[in-house]
Amino acid sequence: MAIDPTRTFKPIAIALLTVSDTRGPDDDTSGDILAQRIRDAGHQLPVRAMERDDAARIADRLSTWIDDRSIDAVIITGGTGLTGRDVTPEALDKVKTRDIPGFGELFRWLSYQTIGTSTMQSRACAVVARGTYIFALPGSNGAVKDGWDGILAEQLDSRNRPCNFVELMPRLLEA
Repeated sequence: MAIDPTRTFKPIAIALLTVSDTRGPDDDTSGDILAQRIRDAGHQLPVRAMERDDAARIADRLSTWIDDRSIDAVIITGGTGLTGRDVTPEALDKVKTRDIPGFGELFRWLSYQTIGTSTMQSRACAVVARGTYIFALPGSNGAVKDGWDGILAEQLDSRNRPCNFVELMPRLLEA
């Protein structure tokens, strides 16, 4: 990470969604890891929620957050695998304006260094939806650490050079 100390850190508001049919608030370890990293980085965590693996419900929750101008980004953990119940990418398809294909590519490259070819089972992805970033990570603790530490910590830091997602936020709704 190339932090430019002459630039000002701009905290952003990040909503956190855990998608799971098997976990609840008491054992949402990947959500806990992300929540701590978001706060430790100096960002705001105005809302955190859980949804079952149901594309329509996930899309409804995302639409509410996307329409809330006080939320700058959403991070999702879970539902990005290959099984029939893993529907997070399909939920994103319902709300997205455009894809950020490099996010999934970079995530799988980072993950490959930890879990080898098993990373192919991940459909980690990111989109812009009506001016809001949405990042979808797998639900494992290792995956959220890889995604935050290897990508999001840098790209959600306004001081990161040569560029970052934060500086693009004011222009996401340009026509």
